[in-house]
Amino acid sequence: MTKRHGYALLAAVLAVIVVVSAAIYIGVTGADDDSKDQLSASPRGPRNSAAPASAGTWVGTWSASPAGAEPGTGAHGMAGRSVRNVVHTSVGGESVRITLSNLYGTQPLTVTHASVAVAAASNNPAAAVDTLRRLTFRGDTSVVIPPGQQIVSDAARLRVPHDADLLVTTFTPAASGPVTYHPHARQISYVADGDHTEDPSGSAYHEQSPYWRYLSAVDVLSSESDGTVVVIGDSITDGISSTMGANRRWTDVLADRLREDSGAPRYSVVNQGISGNRVLSDGRPGLRGGPGANPSGLSRFDRDVLGRTGVKAVVIALGINDILRNQETDARRIADGLRELTRQAHARGLRVVGATLMPFGGHRGYTPALERVRQDVNAEIRSGKVFDEVVDFDKALRDPYDPRALLDRYDSGDHLHPSDAGFRRMAETFNLSDLKGTSAAEL
Repeated sequence: MTKRHGYALLAAVLAVIVVVSAAIYIGVTGADDDSKDQLSASPRGPRNSAAPASAGTWVGTWSASPAGAEPGTGAHGMAGRSVRNVVHTSVGGESVRITLSNLYGTQPLTVTHASVAVAAASNNPAAAVDTLRRLTFRGDTSVVIPPGQQIVSDAARLRVPHDADLLVTTFTPAASGPVTYHPHARQISYVADGDHTEDPSGSAYHEQSPYWRYLSAVDVLSSESDGTVVVIGDSITDGISSTMGANRRWTDVLADRLREDSGAPRYSVVNQGISGNRVLSDGRPGLRGGPGANPSGLSRFDRDVLGRTGVKAVVIALGINDILRNQETDARRIADGLRELTRQAHARGLRVVGATLMPFGGHRGYTPALERVRQDVNAEIRSGKVFDEVVDFDKALRDPYDPRALLDRYDSGDHLHPSDAGFRRMAETFNLSDLKGTSAAEL
C-alpha cells in the first residue's frame, strides 16, 4: 500500500468515528433533556413516565398482600374518587413502577389516571417539589384490570429515596365493584372526591383511610440492592400492634439493618403479612366464586412470595393462627404445611429462614393443650427439618420466668402481639447472614 493510500484510509476511518460520536452525543443529550420529559398536553404537569434504560436491579421496595374485598364497596367501589396510598420504601432507586390488583373484584376495574410522588413529609398527602410523575400502562394513562387480575405499570423515571414515604394515587371514574384492599396498613392514606391524581398540594384529600386500596407492590430500579427478601406472615408480621404511621414493624427494622450493616446482603425487604393468616386454611369464602378472603399461606405463596420482584430469600413466620383460630391440635400438620412452603421456595432456588412461634400465655385463647401444640411445632422447627435456617423469636421474646408468655416489655398488652420494643427485638434477633447461603434443610 502506498503512503498516500494509507493516509486516505486513515482519514476515512476518522470521518466515520466523528459521525458515530456525534450521533451518540445527540442521542444521549436528547435522552437527558428535561424539556422532552414533559407531556405536551400538560406543559406544567407531571413528567412523562417513560424511564430510559439504566444500570441497576429491579427489586421490591414495598408490598402488601391483597387480603379481601373491602366491606361496603360492592356496589360502587371508589367511583369518582381519587385514592392516595401512602407507602414506605425499604430501598431507593432511580425508576419506579407499581402493581395494581383487582384480585377480589367481580367486574373490570377501570383506572383512568395514576401517579407516583415522593411525599413532602411523613404522614402527609402533599408531594415533594418536582417529584410527581404520571404513570402509564403499556404507554396509556388508562387501564382496565379484569376481575381476579393485576397489572404492572410502565417504569417512571423518579429518584426514590430509601426509608421514605411515597404517594401512589389512582382515580376510578365509574362503579367497579368490590375494592381489593389490605385492611391493617398501620399507615394513614387519603381519599378525595373527583380526579386529583396530579394534585401535588394534597389539599383536596380531606378523608383519611387506614387501608391500602388496589395497590399491592412498588418496585424500584436500584443500584443499592441486589435482590428482595420476602416475608410471609400473619398479624405479627403485618405489625397490627405497632405505632400507627411510625414504620416500626419488625420488617421495617430488618430493612434498616440490611441497609446499614456493611457486611449484610444488599437486599430490600417486603412485608406480605396478613392479619389472621394461617398456613393451612383460608378465611371467609370469596364473593361469587372468587378467591376467599385471607387466603392461606399455602394458597397464596406462589403469588405473594414467589411472584415478587427480584426475590432472593424468603422468611416464613406463620402457624400461630392455625393453633389459636383453627384449634389445630396436630403439630405435624402445621409443620408439614411449613415444609411444603420451603419445598416450593427450594424449587425456585430460594433460601428460607423460618421463625419459631412466639408465646401467647395470658391471651384469651390460651389453653394448656394449645400451648403443647405450639411447643411441638417449635421443636420440629428447631430440629432443622423444616427451614434452611431458624430465627428463634420465641426464645428472644419470652419471659424467662414464664416461658409460656411474652416478657412484659415486649408485650403490646394483649399477650399475643409484640410492642414496638418487641418488634425491634425480633429484627435484632435475626442473623443477617442466614439470608444468604447454600445449605438446605433436610426435609
